[in-house]
Amino acid sequence: MTIPPSSDSSSISLAFIDGALTAIGVGLCFAFPTIGAGFFSRVERAFTPIIRNKRLAVLFCGVATIVLRLAILPLCPIPLPFCTDDFSFLLSADTFLHGRLANPTPAMWVHFETPHVDMLPTYGSMYFPGYGLLLAAGKVLFGNPWFGVLLSGALMCSAICWMLQAWLPARWAFLGGAISVIHLALFTYWVNTYHAAATPGVIGGALILGALPRLKKRCQLRHGILMAVGISLLILTRPYEGMLLCVPVAVSLGIWIVKGKNRPAPSILMRRAIIPLAIIAITLGWLGYYDKAAFGKATTLPYAINRATYAIAPYFIWQHPRPEPAYRHPDLRRFYHRGELDYYYDVKREFVTQTLLKAGFVCFFFSGFALAPPLLMIRRVFMDRRVRFLVIGLVLFACGMVIQVYTITHYVAAFTASFYAIGLQAMRHLRQWRPEKKPVGLLITRLCVSICLVLTVVRVLAVPLGIPEPAWPVIKWNPMWYGPGHFGTERAAIADELENQPGKQLAIVYRGSRRNVLDEWVYNGADIDSQKVIWARAMSPGDNSELIRYYKDRRVWLVNADDLPATVTPYSDQTLLNLLQHPKTYPMPGQGSIEAEEFNHD
Repeated sequence: MTIPPSSDSSSISLAFIDGALTAIGVGLCFAFPTIGAGFFSRVERAFTPIIRNKRLAVLFCGVATIVLRLAILPLCPIPLPFCTDDFSFLLSADTFLHGRLANPTPAMWVHFETPHVDMLPTYGSMYFPGYGLLLAAGKVLFGNPWFGVLLSGALMCSAICWMLQAWLPARWAFLGGAISVIHLALFTYWVNTYHAAATPGVIGGALILGALPRLKKRCQLRHGILMAVGISLLILTRPYEGMLLCVPVAVSLGIWIVKGKNRPAPSILMRRAIIPLAIIAITLGWLGYYDKAAFGKATTLPYAINRATYAIAPYFIWQHPRPEPAYRHPDLRRFYHRGELDYYYDVKREFVTQTLLKAGFVCFFFSGFALAPPLLMIRRVFMDRRVRFLVIGLVLFACGMVIQVYTITHYVAAFTASFYAIGLQAMRHLRQWRPEKKPVGLLITRLCVSICLVLTVVRVLAVPLGIPEPAWPVIKWNPMWYGPGHFGTERAAIADELENQPGKQLAIVYRGSRRNVLDEWVYNGADIDSQKVIWARAMSPGDNSELIRYYKDRRVWLVNADDLPATVTPYSDQTLLNLLQHPKTYPMPGQGSIEAEEFNHD
């Protein structure tokens, strides 16, 4: 998935506040290095009882995530699905809720084709099933799939804290967990959309990296099980990035088994490895069973069918574009050609520049401006034995990511705990920095956390403070304050309007080139024919007449999503012909002008 860049004023305003507060704070630290020393000391001591109890610290991070996010619901409501990935994952969840691993191909499937959804050999999401299962659990347990995301966000923060306890002193592990709550779990798109699949990846990576030093120290069965659970989560959500993490972990464990001082006898190792290996084997077996049911072959990965059917641009930089498929809809061609292929050529043409931009984007996601000052100590961290394995693993991971065309922050979710450990170790070194024997570094570390807290309050009160919410997500500029802007309201309002109409409805959607390529409207649930409202893609009047005859018991509407705001009128061939014969041309942010006339409707 690619996100076209934008320059929305809201996001830039938040970035400006972030940068300005950080610059002012650092300046104050040099001018008044002892300011607030007593206050900060009292605050730090107040958390000592929690810090000393490691289990309580882990629990605190998870509970705080849920309590704080629910507390701001009046100002930051439950997000609506709004982009291609959201609806695809929700389709996956709905499929599981219907008791199926895949759905039969709909009779009128050509009208329902849409990005990131397979129609043949079965109808379903193209994504790995782990996140869909999470959303389905949220729907079953709490009545809304987003609560599954929220619960996974809480587990994510707890897992980060637990992992850090194995690598850093307890108070720094707790600080890392607390920062993850306010920096990742409240406003990022990881927890405020339905598409990132990031939280299971973070949990999986944290369990693996947290279990590694514990296994080497005590080799207890529960740590082996937790590592196996982490590996299973990555297999079911992001296996490529999971492989990049598991390879160095496996090498480290192998060296320990051969030469480690505290390794137990081989017979004990074998007994304690049986259950973890069984968990991984069961996960792989179930994924193979899922692939067989969904795609007809146990070794066919979920992405493979969809990319082979629709995509032109490859995922890896050395690969060449595929031949362009015969798209039946201009919207799909626009998505895969303009939305993906152009970016692929940009990366090929400016590889070094684009790689540096992607690296900077990822770093900015985890640090922003407020947490950037400790990175000045990164050279010391690279020489630090405490986190040397994490640094080496991160370098290997970076090599694995560089060869990919696309890099979005949730692609690096498995290494989130590593980023936090390295950043906190840099913060520890900065805390000891005393130029001219003044505690400048100590104050900077304290103000970094304080600024994060201030920014959290600012983001919650963004609308009352007059900071407008973006009309479209702007994660290129300010990913940590990305959500939950209430996107997707147009489609949701029309869906509610049609749901309230008597009888069954059929919404035929016309999308010109006006909207962002990710702002897709044609998505349906697992059982299309039973839906109150069916969303279909506008084709020629002759093709549409076949669709209308098939759903002859439904009232038919034409949704013109090329209008801003979208309009809904009773369907007529003449209205649709006017739209097809006189398409409009609009400038697309970050993509130049898209000529609607180039897409021919037969």
